[in-house]
Amino acid sequence: MSVEENVGPAEAAVAPVALGLKAQLLRFVLIGGVAACVDLGIYQLLLALGVWAPLAKGVSFILGTTTAYLLNRRFTFAASAGGGAKFVGFLVLYGSTFAVNVGVASLVLHLADAPTVNPPLFASVLSWFVAQACATTINFVVMKWVLFRS
Repeated sequence: MSVEENVGPAEAAVAPVALGLKAQLLRFVLIGGVAACVDLGIYQLLLALGVWAPLAKGVSFILGTTTAYLLNRRFTFAASAGGGAKFVGFLVLYGSTFAVNVGVASLVLHLADAPTVNPPLFASVLSWFVAQACATTINFVVMKWVLFRS
């Protein structure tokens, strides 16, 4: 008897459906938009409160990427098995992109000659976008072909 034959009707009804690359990209981008709003909103809020920019970026990144992971795991990559192992993979991936994200944002602020406490709005938003673009590219590639490969 195969594994599929051991699955009852209730489990079969909730089994994830594998999506094609285009559908995954579309969902990844839409979910990324939601997570980006969380990230940028928290980043700007913390900056407005006078929090040091690298710390604000670190906190906003963690909250935004946790949102992205949970939504992508459920809706983009339809992963239902290996939750613990995949979460460890997520931690390794996002630990790496955390460094890239915070480092790139800090570098852009430095290159813009902006202070790291209360930077001008344009410099802070530009630093966020450049850092986000770098991290998002890395995240999609690793999620698609390593973490949630089917």
